[in-house]
Amino acid sequence: MAAQTQKSKKKPLVPLILTGAVSVALYVTLLMNQDIVNSNFARGGLYAFLPIITAFIFSFVHGNFTGHFWSALGVEASKKKKEVK
Repeated sequence: MAAQTQKSKKKPLVPLILTGAVSVALYVTLLMNQDIVNSNFARGGLYAFLPIITAFIFSFVHGNFTGHFWSALGVEASKKKKEVK
C-alpha cells in the first residue's frame, strides 16, 4: 500500500536521447574534421580560446547526458538532512 501512495518520478528518456544524440554528433563532427580543427586550434592569438570553448561545450553536453543517464537508471544524489539540535 505504501508503494502505491509514493509519487513515481518520470524518467527523463527524451532529454537522455536528445543530449546523447547531440553528444555523439559533437564527437563525430570533431573527428571527421580533424584537419580543420588542428589547423585552426594551432594558429595562436585569439584562436587559442577555441580549444577552451570547445572543451566547455563538450563538457556541458556530455555532463547533461550523464546526469540524464543516471536519472533514467534511478540513481539520484542523496539529500542531506538538516541536523536538528
